[in-house]
Amino acid sequence: MKNIPIVVLLLISLAAKAQVNGSVNTNGSSSNAITTAVPFLTVTPDARSGAMGDAGVAISPDVNATYWNPSKLAFIESTTNVSLSYTPWLQKILPNSYIAYGSFASKLDDRNTFGASVRYFNLGTADLYDNNQNATGFAHPNEFSVDASLARKFGEDFSLGLTLRYIYSDLTSGLIEEGQTTSPGKALAVDVSLYYKSETQQFDKDALFAFGVNISNIGTKISYERYGQSYFLPTNLKIGVANTWYLDGDNTLTFALDLNKLLVPTPPIRDANGNIVKGKDDNISVPSGVFASFTDAPGGTSEELQEINISPGLEYWYDNRFALRAGYFYESPNNGNVQYFTLGFGLKYQNLNFDFSYISANQQNSPLANTLRFSLGYSFGNNK
Repeated sequence: MKNIPIVVLLLISLAAKAQVNGSVNTNGSSSNAITTAVPFLTVTPDARSGAMGDAGVAISPDVNATYWNPSKLAFIESTTNVSLSYTPWLQKILPNSYIAYGSFASKLDDRNTFGASVRYFNLGTADLYDNNQNATGFAHPNEFSVDASLARKFGEDFSLGLTLRYIYSDLTSGLIEEGQTTSPGKALAVDVSLYYKSETQQFDKDALFAFGVNISNIGTKISYERYGQSYFLPTNLKIGVANTWYLDGDNTLTFALDLNKLLVPTPPIRDANGNIVKGKDDNISVPSGVFASFTDAPGGTSEELQEINISPGLEYWYDNRFALRAGYFYESPNNGNVQYFTLGFGLKYQNLNFDFSYISANQQNSPLANTLRFSLGYSFGNNK
């Protein structure tokens, strides 16, 4: 391929360090997944959902809903909430890389809640190559996003949320490529979300059913050169349900299920001359890409279904003080090929809570094997 942008060569150099299938994207998927810019935006940032197979769209609201489903913030119980999360990420491939996440939520009144968050991805040190794949030095790539959210209740069981996001991606450190100075990629995006819950009776027990939807990263394309190629953001559709059974005064059990699909074009199959043999042209606008993402897979309906990731998870609480969690994440072998079990626990003491998660996967098949996540949160104000 001619005129390969230097940012792509950088990512190739990162991927070349992988010991699994020869290459991997920075969100952990293999190279046969649909590729977008800034894939760190799709990585689970907190330990609670990270222990539930990456399910979080409809589980009970907490401050990390700023990532999963901002509309849930309208139902948080404490007046003000903060949380910090840390994840050593892809350590076998990118030494010293990590993802840090901070979230904040504050109730403005009984119906409105403001939320904010920051995600930072440090990719460690990367080798740089020119168009002839000759080594040219090193870079210290990093990416971050800053979000602001507003959630509002409509009645006692339904809420809507809106998020504005600024994205910054510095992968090239100002290197010169074909006479052009590369620069950090910048983009703006929005999320729209909804949340619904209903108290009910199931198996002669009090129960709560919840449903959530979050369409995230709807925004501008991102580019690393003034006249260079632009890349899609990882616009993503999350749909989730959660059912909680109140077994007695001390014990509760929640089952959650999330479905995720990227709303970006699926690349067509091309011949040696670049002509499309099967599929549809993916050089289209962002709105067109969102709608086309449901019907453009070269393999038809079966391939479209393989682009959906599945995340079932369980959460057990004892006395609202100690939680055990487990889950499973499934991504089709033909579209990313990430599968793993997750385990974790949570501890709550007064207004302080700590969460931990662990990814259990075959080290020979998954670059995410043994990944740990840690979250620490604190709530200010009286709980209802």
